[in-house]
Amino acid sequence: MSNVMSYKGYMARIEYDDEDRLMVGHIAGISDIVGFHAETVADLHAAFEEAVDDYLATCKAAGKDPQRPYSGKFMLRLDPELHRKAAVAAELAGVSLNQWAEDAIASAVDEAEKENMREAPRSAA
Repeated sequence: MSNVMSYKGYMARIEYDDEDRLMVGHIAGISDIVGFHAETVADLHAAFEEAVDDYLATCKAAGKDPQRPYSGKFMLRLDPELHRKAAVAAELAGVSLNQWAEDAIASAVDEAEKENMREAPRSAA
């Protein structure tokens, strides 16, 4: 079972609560707290979609803009020496510094996701 779900551009992290024998999820990447839970994977998908839809409807009813997943723009401050080394590495790779940094972050994210998958429960339904 993957420990991440996606719906309407929102992502959720899923964990298994062995004490309650439930899968529990929270929408990631927003500061508003939106959670959901279920006993089966199918019910978890439905609960996640309902949570996102409810969040969007609640925001609309309150006249509040819902927090959105990230725009893709990212500002980063680096030590000048690290900046220089990254720029040289990008140049030697024949890509822009932006592309080099995106590739490095993507690689780190892939590795983190693999690590999370090793830690995820193997059978939760």
